[in-house]
Amino acid sequence: MLPTREKNMANHQENGIKDHVSRIAIGADHGAFETKESLKTYLETLGYKMFDVGTHNSTTKVDYPDFALAVSKKVTGGECERGIMLDAAGIGSSMACNKVKGIRAALCWSPETVINSRAHNNANVLTMGTTMHSISDMASMAKLWLETRFEGGRHWPRINKMMSIERM
Repeated sequence: MLPTREKNMANHQENGIKDHVSRIAIGADHGAFETKESLKTYLETLGYKMFDVGTHNSTTKVDYPDFALAVSKKVTGGECERGIMLDAAGIGSSMACNKVKGIRAALCWSPETVINSRAHNNANVLTMGTTMHSISDMASMAKLWLETRFEGGRHWPRINKMMSIERM
């Protein structure tokens, strides 16, 4: 018998219609480079077209806001439907991405937060902390995030209010 958390995840995956996303921007700072490479390869094997905005090595020290901006621009510019940004904790990347008009970045740390970020908040950028999770857990969460549809309905007024803050 599955624990409650696993039952809820299985129910969501079985009952929900998977979202159709094909183009994903991905970025990371130097500390998250190896995870980015692994995650990118995994998602490519699932059929996603990955747009890697860097960084391109783990030895050159870089600043995550530069890559968060690049991921966000790929999404807001329409080249990619969604983005994934990685750093040590995921917090700074989430904050940086959310400075870009049109971005709804969500720092996720569990399958439940992944589902909520998509189903209720229509997040278009996922941020995760590479020191917080194994690569396999991050791959599982990224896959779930990419497949989870926005529920719309009662959530639209809140999304519209959220996005109206950008016009203030």
